[in-house]
Amino acid sequence: MGVTDSLADYFDFETYGTDYRTETLAGATTFLAMAYIIVVNPVILTPAIMTDPPAGMGETEVLQMLAVVTILASVVGIAVMALYAKRPFGLAPGMGLNAFFAFTVVLGLGVPWQVALAAVFVEGILFIVLSAVGARRYVIELFPEPVKFAVGAGIGIFLLFLGLQEMGVVVEYPDGTLVQLGNFFLDPTAIVAVAGLALTLFLYARGVTGSIVIGILTTAVAGWVIALFVPGQQGTFAPPNTVGVIEEVGFVAFLTDVQYNFLPLFEGFVQGLGGITEDPLVFLLVVFTFFVVDFFDTAGTLIGVSGIAGFLDEDGDLPDMDKPLMADAVGTTVGAMMGTSTVTTYIESSTGVEEGGRTGFTALVVGILFLVSLAVVPLISLLPLYATYIALVIVGVIMLQGVADIDWNDPVWAISASLTITVMPLTASIANGLAAGILSYPLLKVAVGRGREVTPGQWLLALALVGYYVLFFLADGGFVAF
Repeated sequence: MGVTDSLADYFDFETYGTDYRTETLAGATTFLAMAYIIVVNPVILTPAIMTDPPAGMGETEVLQMLAVVTILASVVGIAVMALYAKRPFGLAPGMGLNAFFAFTVVLGLGVPWQVALAAVFVEGILFIVLSAVGARRYVIELFPEPVKFAVGAGIGIFLLFLGLQEMGVVVEYPDGTLVQLGNFFLDPTAIVAVAGLALTLFLYARGVTGSIVIGILTTAVAGWVIALFVPGQQGTFAPPNTVGVIEEVGFVAFLTDVQYNFLPLFEGFVQGLGGITEDPLVFLLVVFTFFVVDFFDTAGTLIGVSGIAGFLDEDGDLPDMDKPLMADAVGTTVGAMMGTSTVTTYIESSTGVEEGGRTGFTALVVGILFLVSLAVVPLISLLPLYATYIALVIVGVIMLQGVADIDWNDPVWAISASLTITVMPLTASIANGLAAGILSYPLLKVAVGRGREVTPGQWLLALALVGYYVLFFLADGGFVAF
């Protein structure tokens, strides 16, 4: 038996009816949909690090250092997901959690970034312990059935909303409705993005393998062609600062001059461990917030994407859930030591799942591509967000099929599922959507005279969420997590 046969057996290709070509394409699709994090995460975290920058380092060095750390932390989490959990999910430092780390904890509350890293580390250790003993799986399995079946559709609308916003189709309207249709005639990037989306939808409808990858790359190339050859369009179609930096240092230097040494961030983390006792109450609040938000975000993503892949059982649970949960726990712990915020499972994993990825080999390909990107960290920054977000729109449409599994004739199912689905995009939070469904479910059961069907664990979970919101909405200084 050769190496390829052994790998196929290890990842159970035969069981899932898949092959190397399908899994590799799925992994490449997920990577392209996630690659923006290599650029975006450093941009979000750098202001926090620059409040007390490592000796002798400027903003450029910190940005590059954080890009390297983002990649390495993602690779650690993905490796556990691929080789231990054997699921086709990608992981990286979570959006939202990184903004909370930088702007609320460090810049807002004045907590040193070193201590904030220590808080993320403690959260990761807690997750490892709880995942090892099955506690995280137990809590997730307490989620009401209508909430589990609604998560996928909620994430789908959330993805659609995010994608259409980045592409300029949905734009801000501050007076009254908050959002409105973008003016395509005044926003050239929206024209290119919508054209790329139309191409991708056409290819997908035709059943073309790799339609999402083709759509992303074609749109990115079209944007760059306009940026380079149409006067005055560099700042519009190219990612911010890339053209100017390339012209200043040259393309070769742009690709090779990278700050790979992240030891200063590790030293900051060690320093942060020593500063925990300076303000233990604030530290515990930060740990608790990271813990709750990451817990529900990861749970929602796992259930939603697993539903698309067909992994859920008849109760809406993911078998052996402890294993993928361990991946984000290990990734978070190691990532904090390296210098980044909480690592979590990415909803963009659904793009690879839709391309046919069903095993850990898909995740392995994602991890390898992240690792390879270390050699050309700046090259990833050449992908404009309006191109990569095409994947989110396509997958958002696909994930809406989850509404077919909801019993709309049962008012308990209909109301709790509707709240789960709608609150996610309206508050830009998977965790908030889950909370809305979990909180409403027991009350609705009582309202229809079936309160005895609610388990003690579900009541406890709902009460814990009430306590959480009360604590953080009323805490001094408006300390709000979501």
